Amino acid sequence: MEQKYAKIFKLVLWVLMILSVAVLLWGMIKGYPETVAADNGTVDPLLYWAYIVLGIALAAVICVGLYITATTNPKGLIKIGIAVVGAAVLFGLCYLLASGAPAVGYSGAKLPTASELKMTDTILNLAYLVGGAAILSIIVGEVMMTIRNKK
Repeated sequence: MEQKYAKIFKLVLWVLMILSVAVLLWGMIKGYPETVAADNGTVDPLLYWAYIVLGIALAAVICVGLYITATTNPKGLIKIGIAVVGAAVLFGLCYLLASGAPAVGYSGAKLPTASELKMTDTILNLAYLVGGAAILSIIVGEVMMTIRNKK
């Protein structure tokens, strides 16, 4: 049964790789624009394809992770649920802290809307918070290892 799934995954990966190379080659042959005003229709399909592949990857990781956890350790689903709720609370906190102020010095063709600015600030706040937590955890981990090794 596992070999059947392995063959399916291998086939799907090959199809995605071939389609990705085809989209990339199409864009290279047609040529990418130098400016936003000179758009020739190659950037949007490339971005949409990247979104599709990212969505497929996220869905696969989530679905396979949930399936494996449910079959091997059903109690682990509670921990996953707690992590999801924690991530949602963290995102909500970052959204509440986001100002949504207009971009200073922006001279693009189209000004971002208020909701786009709010979401951009939310993602920036989230990136700052997670980055700071990662640095802090590295420092605390090294200090803890040093303390434990001195005993």
